[in-house]
Amino acid sequence: MTNEPQFDHVDMMLNMGPQHPATHGVFRMVLTVDGERVVDVTPHIGYLHRGTERLAEVETYGQVITLFDRVDYISNLNNELAFVRAGEKIMEVEAPERAQYIRVILAELNRVASHLLFIGTYAIDLGGMTPVMYCFRERERIENLFEHVTGARMMHNYMRIGGVKSDVPDDFVPWVRRLIGEVRMGVEESDKLLSTNEVFLARTQGVGVIDGPTAVSCGLSGPSLRGSGVAYDVRKDDPYEIYPYLNYKIPLGENGDCWDRYYLRVLECYESLNMIEQCLDQFPAGPIMAAGRRIARPPAGEVFAHSENPRGDLGVYLVSDGSDKPYRVKIRPPSFCNLVGLATMTRGAYIADAVAILGSLDIVLGEVDR
Repeated sequence: MTNEPQFDHVDMMLNMGPQHPATHGVFRMVLTVDGERVVDVTPHIGYLHRGTERLAEVETYGQVITLFDRVDYISNLNNELAFVRAGEKIMEVEAPERAQYIRVILAELNRVASHLLFIGTYAIDLGGMTPVMYCFRERERIENLFEHVTGARMMHNYMRIGGVKSDVPDDFVPWVRRLIGEVRMGVEESDKLLSTNEVFLARTQGVGVIDGPTAVSCGLSGPSLRGSGVAYDVRKDDPYEIYPYLNYKIPLGENGDCWDRYYLRVLECYESLNMIEQCLDQFPAGPIMAAGRRIARPPAGEVFAHSENPRGDLGVYLVSDGSDKPYRVKIRPPSFCNLVGLATMTRGAYIADAVAILGSLDIVLGEVDR
């Protein structure tokens, strides 16, 4: 019989959010902690619920596009593309080739802008203030082009079922070529500044590990899935628009940790810029809208369409009753699905690592809560 004193073991509940700056929105995690270690985590969502799917039932197809601008408000053009593709699928309409090239150029630029925001804010989460200055400088260049093309910096309302709202300006191609060179240099600067920083490596390598089979079973997609070595990308696995005409790689991680999920997005910036250059080399003349009625009134039926959003597989399930308003719009949001893996990644980590793990998922709460 030992004489050592016996202590009661009590787990403590720790609230992180919903006003915590590192949650990147109104999101709350309840951490169950034992000392400095996280035993379990329970996410609480719904603080930013705006009823997007319900609103889509009382607006015309053209008006619903503005709702998708606000679902993932960092990837507006990618969201618009997913919805208009669902509309085109149910109406059996194909956008003209020039419109498809415009869509892909803008969607890939939006992907780069989204990843730049992630890189800069992720550095802030882990104590680094400088990278966000570099990233926002390049992001501003991209937003200036978006404003030049669509008339708005973020809420663009530019994609249309059957094409795009208007043709690009006359100086579009030289502007984008110049922009690619500037942004590529900015990404390289941010990469050198952060990716191999020893403090950043200590905070991200081996942290928040999730293996490939577990990531698949949790429903992860996008960089959060490819960081675990699973080569799933909608652009390759279910090609759409003019992606089959482009030559590009799908970067993969090896360890499924925070650093892999971070660095994949850096590599995707390089790939997206290369893809845009190829689009400019192939950029055709021609119409920007398919022939047909301007007010969409699809036949009764249902379809599912999806595309590769910067955060993963964005799906749209669309049901039509034959009127000019959707009967039902259901969104398959990648940020929401990626949160399923949060508990697996966080159990056993330090409390301080919870910020790094959540940040590595790059969630947008407007899309999570809808």
